Amino acid sequence: MKESDMNNCFDAILQHIDRRISLSDGEKNHVRAAFSIRELLPRQYLLAQGEVCRYESYVCKGFLRSFHVDARGNEHTLHFALEDWWISDLNSFIRQKPASRNIIALEKTVVLQIDIEQREELLLLVPKMERFWRILNEHASMAQDERILNNISMPGAERYQALVKKYPDIEQRLPQKHIASFLGITPVFLSQIRKEIAKK
Repeated sequence: MKESDMNNCFDAILQHIDRRISLSDGEKNHVRAAFSIRELLPRQYLLAQGEVCRYESYVCKGFLRSFHVDARGNEHTLHFALEDWWISDLNSFIRQKPASRNIIALEKTVVLQIDIEQREELLLLVPKMERFWRILNEHASMAQDERILNNISMPGAERYQALVKKYPDIEQRLPQKHIASFLGITPVFLSQIRKEIAKK
């Protein structure tokens, strides 16, 4: 990877952090030192179900999907992550227990990663980062609550329209079967929804 691309990646995460907390130049240097960069090819796994999640990952470039495979071999899409988002199996990362999900790159992807030891060291060096991760986790929890409420209160067509409105390019980046899985509907039903919308 070119040095300029690496610098762009670190600049992106520092801007991401700056939107939530204010850091001095020295504190930003500690942040840069705590993260390592990793490139993934399309269909390459960032995490495999059953492994221990060693990192929290910030997406600089690309698109990833998180999914669980049940006992019957069915895939259930849990999350997706695009640029300026984070992705991990937080329960596995914090407790260092086997992951309940897979995380796979759908496009050529670049992430910045921090392991549990580096994160703890960073929190000691830059206590303000505690607030940053609290804000991050609060927003993630609220988004998860909203998704659960939508799943139990909104018809599939409304959930689909809300998703596309929130993420206009999602259909170009996430295959239809994975969108259907994320919404908790079948690909056939999603196809019917899209046909009905196209008629209007």
